[in-house]
Amino acid sequence: MTTSEDTVAVFTGKSLDSILREGGSQSWKLDAGRARKCHYVVCTQNAHNVEAYADGTEDHGSAFLVGRISRIVPATAGEPSRWKIQFSEYARISIPNVWTGDRNPVRYTTLVDLGIDLRGAKFEKFEDQSTSAQAPTIAVAGLTIRQAKAGLARTYDVDVDAIEIVIRG
Repeated sequence: MTTSEDTVAVFTGKSLDSILREGGSQSWKLDAGRARKCHYVVCTQNAHNVEAYADGTEDHGSAFLVGRISRIVPATAGEPSRWKIQFSEYARISIPNVWTGDRNPVRYTTLVDLGIDLRGAKFEKFEDQSTSAQAPTIAVAGLTIRQAKAGLARTYDVDVDAIEIVIRG
């Protein structure tokens, strides 16, 4: 990834309401490490998607949402090895013809290359309600540092050596 890539653009059949209800845009096959280096997600509409989940109503290829990425996490729907892009805040936008017909529905790019200017965008804080109601309570008997690092590395798709744990007490 070049350091100038700040955006993950996705081509989705889902509506803004569905994306918000699910707690982010999912179920993407993407390079989680590369996506974590990006600051924004831009959702563009696939109005030709015929799947049952496709409820989007925006014009085909138009950008309708820009979110400030907060986390890349395993998807809560779909097949394993897919990812959800969560965001801390989002803005509704309406920019036609942003999707250029790429074969892959995930593209690493920049806001500038997509023709998106955030001046004047009205960002709304996003509180993910999808996980709070569903999150099970997990009782942990105790973990070793090695176990904790291994679990965190899997969750965030990074090398175990990239995890540092500090204990203060």
